[in-house]
Amino acid sequence: MTTPTDTVTISDAAKIWIARCELEQLERATLHSYRGHVKNHIEPKIGYLLLTELSAVHVRDFLDAMLRDSTRAMAKKCLTTLRSIISAAQERGLVQHNVARDVKLRRSERHDPDRVFPTKAEIKALIANAPERHQPIIMTALLTGMRMSELRGLTWDAIDFNRSIITVRKRADRYCDMGNTKSKAGRREIPMGPGLAKLLKAWRPACPKGDLDLVFPNGVGNVETHSNIYNRIFKPLMLTCGIVDGEGAPRFSLHAMRHAAASLFIEQGWPPKRIQVMLGHSSITMTYDVYGHLFHDPAKDVDLMGEMERELLVA
Repeated sequence: MTTPTDTVTISDAAKIWIARCELEQLERATLHSYRGHVKNHIEPKIGYLLLTELSAVHVRDFLDAMLRDSTRAMAKKCLTTLRSIISAAQERGLVQHNVARDVKLRRSERHDPDRVFPTKAEIKALIANAPERHQPIIMTALLTGMRMSELRGLTWDAIDFNRSIITVRKRADRYCDMGNTKSKAGRREIPMGPGLAKLLKAWRPACPKGDLDLVFPNGVGNVETHSNIYNRIFKPLMLTCGIVDGEGAPRFSLHAMRHAAASLFIEQGWPPKRIQVMLGHSSITMTYDVYGHLFHDPAKDVDLMGEMERELLVA
């Protein structure tokens, strides 16, 4: 039975969209986030509005309320979710125009703090001070740039010691459920250096056994949680290495090890396109947005500027 378009509210449209997301079998964590956007923000603020009466002014008021009540990041996520809800309704003929696409959230990069990545000295300290039990995961993270979800879901059959290749095809989500990589670009092959290959070979006999045959499992062979890796392994390691801020708190999240690997790739002079593939980025733009500043060589820039002056000012 077809629902009259003039009776459909934003809440109704959200339910339709969530149902479609479930049919598309999106990841459990993704569905949880979407439901949270709807339940905690969209429904309380504009859920009662009729879809056909929603205007750009309503959306702007919603966005302004989000910016007052929540973080800018959450406001951006909820605006994206609202756009998706209306887009799904548009496909069903419930509304003619997606007014949420007419409302923009200005970029605020000028207010963002500069990204700070581990230095080479800090990377060396992390490797040198990692306990023997934890050295395999620390080394693999720092030398391959794999996401923590990919490391948590890495299985031994994905490591080819003959070719010295790690094949990324799976990941473990926040609920420790195994699934596909974050995107198609996430499926990739990463080369291993001889030192890492030797370390992983030595680790295999000592690695806790489990049905999933994981490379970095918990003590009983199951998927380790993200929080345990940070709180029991990486945080104490940073404290041991003195990698702390002015208040003595650890400086980095687990994601910093991925940034560290990227900085090492760039220092070695790897082409940006190759680094994009190594990191599993969906586009070269993403690679440049995050690491573009590391490709610059200030000393070389000074030389080039001097050469330009000489050519311009030569008698």
